[in-house]
Amino acid sequence: MDVRGFSIGSGTRAVRAGGGTLFLIAGPCVIESRDSVMRHCDELARIGDRIGIPVIFKASCDKANRTSHASFRGIGFDEGLAVLAQARDASGLPMLTDVHEVAQVTAAADVVDVLQIPALLCRQTDLIQAAAASGKAVNIKKGQFLAPLDMRNVLAKARDAGGSRVMLTERGTTFGYGNLVVDFRSLDIMHELGAPVVFDATHCVQLPGGGGDKSAGERRFIAPLARAAVAAGVDGIFMEVHEDPDAALSDGPNSLPLGELPDLLARLLAIDGARTRSLR
Repeated sequence: MDVRGFSIGSGTRAVRAGGGTLFLIAGPCVIESRDSVMRHCDELARIGDRIGIPVIFKASCDKANRTSHASFRGIGFDEGLAVLAQARDASGLPMLTDVHEVAQVTAAADVVDVLQIPALLCRQTDLIQAAAASGKAVNIKKGQFLAPLDMRNVLAKARDAGGSRVMLTERGTTFGYGNLVVDFRSLDIMHELGAPVVFDATHCVQLPGGGGDKSAGERRFIAPLARAAVAAGVDGIFMEVHEDPDAALSDGPNSLPLGELPDLLARLLAIDGARTRSLR
């Protein structure tokens, strides 16, 4: 296994992915407003500094893959990018957002540090290669329908287009209707492909379509799954967090309350430290 570690962002808040230091990707599911992003970003920067974990801020400019056409998608792609640019300048945190179409890549790459390929689009060759060719770091979520070893072909697409900074994210596997399960073997299997591996502890507890015209979720399982992933040696943890998940406009049932994040991160870092010491 030769994990290709790399830096994301610049300055004192730059994040090293795959360098042996656990990092966090966190933020609300979607940009609900400028003020919401600035509040969440500011608090995540403070938490990261206090707990001692590097943070990448995430929020989607446009949630194009919502369950229903009537679901909230965001404030608009261009408007969302402008908000992320303000958040980056104010906090210094690296920024991540989704791209759903090739046409979105150039504009997003001008603003954010990481382009994310949603799980449902992880086999879209043109999208993956456009993101990889942008020169930005790319986070590719493993499709709920793919075996972890199948991500070797996805990774090869990105690297063929010049993508040298690619992360792979586990977010659960479809298990029957409206349910996901986590096979922790996938973390090792994807590590063997030679890329940093991230564990999405919040989408793993999602119940797709469980709310009829929206997804449901089982928030209580976020913490135990995150602890297990860190014990298994994951490079980074992805979590959707919200100051009031029950009022969130997207993915509230599977979002972690922001107030609970510091305690969970402290536990994750303790587990990571114990795991690292055991390998010496």
